[in-house]
Amino acid sequence: MVNGPGPVWIERRGQLECTSVVLGRAEVDLLVERIVAPAGRRADPSSPVVDARLPDGSRVHVVVPPLAVDGPCITIRRFSARPIELADVAGPSVVALLRWAVRARANVLVSGATGSGKTTLLNALGQEIPRRERIVTVEDAAELRLPSDHVVRLESRPASPEGTGAVSCRELVRNALRMRPDRLVVGEVRGPEALDMVQAMNTGHDGSLSTVHANSAEDALRRLETLVLMAGVGLSLDAVRDHLAAAVDLVVHVARGADGERWVVEVAEVVPPDRNAVEAGSVRRAVARLADRHGVRATPTRGARDPGAGPPPMASTEGGAHGEAA
Repeated sequence: MVNGPGPVWIERRGQLECTSVVLGRAEVDLLVERIVAPAGRRADPSSPVVDARLPDGSRVHVVVPPLAVDGPCITIRRFSARPIELADVAGPSVVALLRWAVRARANVLVSGATGSGKTTLLNALGQEIPRRERIVTVEDAAELRLPSDHVVRLESRPASPEGTGAVSCRELVRNALRMRPDRLVVGEVRGPEALDMVQAMNTGHDGSLSTVHANSAEDALRRLETLVLMAGVGLSLDAVRDHLAAAVDLVVHVARGADGERWVVEVAEVVPPDRNAVEAGSVRRAVARLADRHGVRATPTRGARDPGAGPPPMASTEGGAHGEAA
């Protein structure tokens, strides 16, 4: 992290550290130019915010004056050279549940706050996909590194300084469905592409994976409802909830603790809407909790989309036999 002229900051093991590297204004300006120029972008007062990707896959965000008051700000997100596995972010019983979900071709939504490890967990889930399957990924900036032998990576493109040539994630999702994917992986849904992703899940594209910013598993579904409504096709809220309940099987919530550790804190199963309960005025919960940071508490009630996956793992001894309303 470069906050204008001055020391460079880094994050190590989840904690921020000030380094001994100090950059002057001229060095920061040169660094910005060397980052954005190869990407065909420019950072100047007329285009002061730039997102780019380095050749090694690192993601870069640049803000320059007049928006950055104290000088150009650069944030680079690098990924660990060692692939993160599910066992690095969850306990054994939760790992078994997530592995079963991928084998069963469940549609899984990963939720969490910024920097909580959503993309890291998505990469770990992707490692469980059989290598023979064709995977098509759609991202704003290509960050996923899936080990499959058959991966097609699509990346959106912002408009040029002249305002032309933009290709949105929504367009890419629509085109991905024409590319015969066995699995559709959307790096993050943050706009109207949510509708196309949900429709894909509901039309035979089982085993899809995606992430969304949210504070809990239930909040993730509420946010997804909002994003689908942003598509502006005139669906009612009840219709949207019906689509989501049919499309999404599990929501996996990941969080970062005060010590910087990233951990799966909740796995929840999506509960179909209960119209009778709504009409009676009772509170309807969108999800039922299957697991928390301590282990699996309940067995999924939704069947596997791939019958060959076998039965789901049983609840661990420290959990109850029934799902807890989230």
